[in-house]
Amino acid sequence: MKKISLAVIPGDGIGQEVVPLSLKVLDHLAALHGGVKFEYNHFDYGCDYYLKHGNMMAEDGIDRLGQSDSVFLGAVGDAGKVPDHISLWGLLIKIRREFQQELNVRPARVFEGVKSPLSNPKDFDLIVVRENSEGEYSEVGGRIFQEENEIAIQNSIFSRRATSQAVNYAFELAKTRRGSVTSATKSNGIFHAMPFWDEVFNDVSKKYPETLASSQHIDALAASFVTHPERYDVIVASNLFGDILTDIGAAIMGSIGIAPSANLNMNGKHPSMFEPVHGSAPDITGKGTANPVGQIWTAKMLLDHHGLEELGDVLLNAVEQVFKKGIMTPDIGGTSSTEEVVSAIISEIK
Repeated sequence: MKKISLAVIPGDGIGQEVVPLSLKVLDHLAALHGGVKFEYNHFDYGCDYYLKHGNMMAEDGIDRLGQSDSVFLGAVGDAGKVPDHISLWGLLIKIRREFQQELNVRPARVFEGVKSPLSNPKDFDLIVVRENSEGEYSEVGGRIFQEENEIAIQNSIFSRRATSQAVNYAFELAKTRRGSVTSATKSNGIFHAMPFWDEVFNDVSKKYPETLASSQHIDALAASFVTHPERYDVIVASNLFGDILTDIGAAIMGSIGIAPSANLNMNGKHPSMFEPVHGSAPDITGKGTANPVGQIWTAKMLLDHHGLEELGDVLLNAVEQVFKKGIMTPDIGGTSSTEEVVSAIISEIK
C-alpha cells in the first residue's frame, strides 16, 4: 500500500468548496482501485488567516507544509479584504519560491461535450512548461525619487541553469507525447534575455535530434494559440510568457475553471504543489456553481507525479464521460451544481 501525505490548503473563495469535494473524489478512487492511501494535513492559511494573524500563513508554515509529500492548494486571494500582492506573495508565491518549485506545467485540450469559444478547435491537445522561479517575475528592482520624478525598475533574471532545466523537461515530456517542442521567445524586441533564452533552447535541442524543435515570437504564438492551437504539442516559455499562454489555453478550452497546473520541485528536497489555474472567484463563492474540474484535473496531475498514472487516467476518463453526458457547471454551458458534477464523476469512477 502506497501512502501519500498531502498538505491541504483550501485557501480562499471557491477553493473552500472545490478542495473538500476533490478529496472526496480521491478517497473514492483510492477505495475502489486500491494500492494507495491518502493522508491529509489540513491548513487554514489564506486571506481570513491574514485578517486574524497579519500573515497569510503561520511563521513556521513552510516547515509544516514541508512535512507532507505534496501540497494540494485551492485558490488564493480576496482583493476586497487583502491586496493581491500581499495574498499572492504571502502564500502562493512564497510556497513556490521556498520549496524551489522551478517548473509550472499546465495542459490544455479539447473535451467532447465542452464547447470551445473557437469555431473549430480541431481537437487541440497541448501542454505548456513554464519556467517558474525567475525571468520577468524576479524580485530584483525597486523605486527611487518621488512624484513626477519617480522611477520604477524591474529587472528580469535568466540563468542558464534554470532555463536549461525548463527546456530539458519540455523535450523529455515531448518524448512521451507527439515529439514537438515550441519555444516562446521575443528576441526581436527584448535585447539581452531572449537571445540568451534562444541560445539555451538551441543548445538543448541538439541533444534531441528526433524531436521537432522550433521557436516562435510570443505575440505571434499567442495569436496562433487562438487560430491554430492544434499545431502545438509542448511549449516551453519564460515565467511571464508561460503565464499568459496558459490563460489563453484555459480560455480556448471553454473555461479557466477546468484548467489544472503543477508546480514542480526538481531537486527532491521539497514537496511539489498542485493547484487549479482559476482564482478564488468571489463573485460566485457560496452559490454552489463553481466548476470542480480544475481542482480534480489537478488531482490527476498529482497522481501522475506520484507514479499513479493509471489511477490518474481513470480519474480523467471519468471527467470526460461526465462531460459527454452534459453534466457541467454554468461556466461551460451546463446547469449542474458543483456537487452534482462531483457526484457524477464519482459514479463514473465506480
